[in-house]
Amino acid sequence: MPSESYHTDNSQTPSGNISPSQTGTEISQHTSISPPSPSVPTGHPPLQIQDGLPLPSRYWAILSIALGLTVSVLDGAIANVALPTIAKDLDTSPAASIWIVNAYQLAITISLLSLSSLGDILGYRRIYIAGLFLFSCTSLLCALSDSLPTLIISRTLQGFGAAAIASVNTALIRIIYPSRFLARGMGINALVVSVSAAAGPTVAAAILSVANWPWLFAINIPIGIAALTLSYKFLPVNPVRIRGRRFDIPGGILNAMTFFLIIGLIEGASHELPVRMIITGAVLLAVIGFFFVRRELRQEYPLLPVDLLRIPVFSMSISTSILSFTAQMLAMVSLPFFLQGELGKDAVTCGLLLTPWPLATMIFAPLAGVLAERINAGILGSIGLSIFACGLFLLSILSPDTGNGDIIWRMALCGCGFGLFQTPNNSTIVASAPRHRSGGASGMLGTARLLGQTSGAALVALMFRLVPGHSTHVSLLVGCGIAVSAAAVSLLRIGRPTGPKLQQMDQVNPR
Repeated sequence: MPSESYHTDNSQTPSGNISPSQTGTEISQHTSISPPSPSVPTGHPPLQIQDGLPLPSRYWAILSIALGLTVSVLDGAIANVALPTIAKDLDTSPAASIWIVNAYQLAITISLLSLSSLGDILGYRRIYIAGLFLFSCTSLLCALSDSLPTLIISRTLQGFGAAAIASVNTALIRIIYPSRFLARGMGINALVVSVSAAAGPTVAAAILSVANWPWLFAINIPIGIAALTLSYKFLPVNPVRIRGRRFDIPGGILNAMTFFLIIGLIEGASHELPVRMIITGAVLLAVIGFFFVRRELRQEYPLLPVDLLRIPVFSMSISTSILSFTAQMLAMVSLPFFLQGELGKDAVTCGLLLTPWPLATMIFAPLAGVLAERINAGILGSIGLSIFACGLFLLSILSPDTGNGDIIWRMALCGCGFGLFQTPNNSTIVASAPRHRSGGASGMLGTARLLGQTSGAALVALMFRLVPGHSTHVSLLVGCGIAVSAAAVSLLRIGRPTGPKLQQMDQVNPR
């Protein structure tokens, strides 16, 4: 058996949090992470992993995570609302201004898995703080931009900062919360994302009513400074580190190229890119993707978590996540066209009618975190997705004479179902991964969300081309079908340990 070295330091800082030097356990390269057998010689103490932070440090740590998530989610939402204003002020076309949003999203997509891998190697705390610092600095650059090229470059760099935040935030939650309360931590995470997404248009409108567009980015700076201060003081380091592991640079390049081509092909197909270019892109994707996956299969710690995808409950939970976000975006992108085009609602009313969805998710996501401690995630997720599918179907049969009240309760039904599904599913994704692969699980969770959202938006564009007169209704029906499929996949997890049970197993036998 390869030699193993263990190091445990139970000291704490005066503030009550784990100090940066408290690495918990260090494990040499090429060793399996499992508790030593009774035959291990003396001088090798048992593997000890602290189960969550003590109070009140736990609350301060989760606040630092919440602040980072808030600015990164808000920044995507408020930029969408402000595009016409920015395009006019910078004297550029609306089509060119779209790159202000696309550059941000593309930077996140191509770097998420690489940054989550660096989190496993360098520590989630370091990557999170570095991401916050980069995000705050580039927010200042965005606010000072006086041309479209400089703003796009700044937004690209800002996207890398947001990717660092998103790549490790759920891995940090796994360390912050005790195993039995992991689902509650994931519920708070979903709550923060939902509130930030819902508040985006309102915050943008409020800022633009009293100031010009650069303040949309400048507002991130004081929040970022507060998050950095709390993160430096209260966030814990990785409880498990693997010595000698290095970042796979060729794999990172192949990963970026693969996801760039995936997103490019999805967007190109939905926006009528010439067939020749789509075929060329597909061939490139097949070749690069083949070498990328082949390389990752040979890696002990793959950047693309093929090792985690071999875990049935992990792969099923990732599949349901992709499907659910695809269905969600089919609705969120198509509904405004129906509300404004067919029902004649103005932009403000349209925004208010869409708000019950994230508000319901905000309410039910933390509730689902509590329920997930008692109910198998396969059952709870299937119930939530079934409610979500019913809401989408009821929205698909709306008529032009439908009242606002009928729209509101249908939106709330969708949000309720999505909230019940999202929290137990996310906690199962994180808990089903070995502790030393929490970064990979966190990155894959974010990648699943981005792939689902991109696919959903592309499908809406496709529906506008195929069925221009009934695109919203067809999009919602397609979303309903996808949500039903996700509910069926979720049911396959019944009988398998999920959520807190997985965490408890990992405490007994760390993998």
